[in-house]
Amino acid sequence: MHAPAPTPTPAEEAAGPHARRFGLPIATCLVMGNIIGGGIFLLPASVAPFGTISLVAFGVLTAGAIALALVFGRLAERLPQTGGPYVYARAAFGDFAGFLAAWSYWITTWVSNAALAVAAVGYLGVLFPVIAQHKAAMCLAALAVQWLPALANLAGTRYVGAVQLVSTVLKFAPLLLVAVGGLFFFDPANLGPFRATDQSPVGAVSAAAAILLFSYLGVESAAVSAGEVRDPARNVGRATVLGTVGAAFVYLLGTLSVFGLVAHEELVSSEAPFTDAVNAMFGGTWGGTLVACAAVISMVGALNGWTLLSAQTPYAAARDGLFPRAFETKRRGVPVVGVVVTVALASGLTIYNTVAPQEGAGSEGVFEILVLITTFTATVPYLLSTAAQLFFLLCGQPERVHRGRLVRDAALAGLAFAFSMWLVAGSGYAAVYQGVLFLFAGVLVYAVMSAHKRRAAA
Repeated sequence: MHAPAPTPTPAEEAAGPHARRFGLPIATCLVMGNIIGGGIFLLPASVAPFGTISLVAFGVLTAGAIALALVFGRLAERLPQTGGPYVYARAAFGDFAGFLAAWSYWITTWVSNAALAVAAVGYLGVLFPVIAQHKAAMCLAALAVQWLPALANLAGTRYVGAVQLVSTVLKFAPLLLVAVGGLFFFDPANLGPFRATDQSPVGAVSAAAAILLFSYLGVESAAVSAGEVRDPARNVGRATVLGTVGAAFVYLLGTLSVFGLVAHEELVSSEAPFTDAVNAMFGGTWGGTLVACAAVISMVGALNGWTLLSAQTPYAAARDGLFPRAFETKRRGVPVVGVVVTVALASGLTIYNTVAPQEGAGSEGVFEILVLITTFTATVPYLLSTAAQLFFLLCGQPERVHRGRLVRDAALAGLAFAFSMWLVAGSGYAAVYQGVLFLFAGVLVYAVMSAHKRRAAA
């Protein structure tokens, strides 16, 4: 017998003077802000070697991401509770599947937060060169970039929403400047060849897609925080789709504009394509400062949202006895223990990355290996969620379901499942191998928690 779905979140989740449920605008900003971190500032240069055919790969990925977003919206209508993929997997397949979704998602969030903070320090070094000159200063800056969003989270969901709204607006201003304004300076001669490699069209699209596959991680953001969204059955789906479409608009139009602003041979070797694009639009060299500011704001905003998500899934699992009960502690609408533990783990990884020797033990450091693992662990909740949607559709009573809607939802779920499998394949053999080991390490944790839960029930 499958475990029942968790009961709806209690009223105390929204109680307190500093707690406030997210409306549709802030929920949408949460999705957009988490999808678009700092990677967008390098994406045009990363895919330029494949030629403009990479825009085709972007289009295919966008279709898959929107299908995944629509599936999360349908699942949120059915189960509008905090936890997102964890809730869906547990309701469909039982405690073990739910735990795997929660465990893998939690790993993804805190390791990714450490990586985001390190990347943000690289841009801070452009604005404040003294930071880049000392390893200790870089470490302290990375810790500050992690703990400032954590403090906003600990202050309550009211402040989380405010920071997310402001950071999304501030970071989208320069991105839209290039994405839309760049079209007025667009020069088709800069585009270069449609297919710049010797690969077949399908091979070139697949190769470009392997780089772009993880650009849309974060589509589940509103679903994970459904308990903090007003009228989640209605607004989670809308926010997920609107946020994904908004991010896709910036991705596609921004990449196209950079392609048309920077000559192809220069773009292939560019380390700051948006900086080069701004300089091409207005001349001078002030574009670097503008892009560095936008990148720092973008990553701090992403950290603000991901910090909240990193605590929500363990919170939902803890309520069901699958994570330690301490993660169930909630203040001002925020799981405070989850926030503190997650940021502490990310901080420890950041410090280790700073003090550990960079050479000697192997070709890659522990930090780089863990970041590689997250490319796989991030897709596990997606696969389980799309499989859960197919399960719910197949188990439903056909006489009570409109046949057209059933066919449409099944097609979307199938497309989203295929998209999630593509994400797994694109992560590479090493990531899948190491990610499976990391994932199965959680089986021991599940065994302990499951035994404790059974003793408590007895």
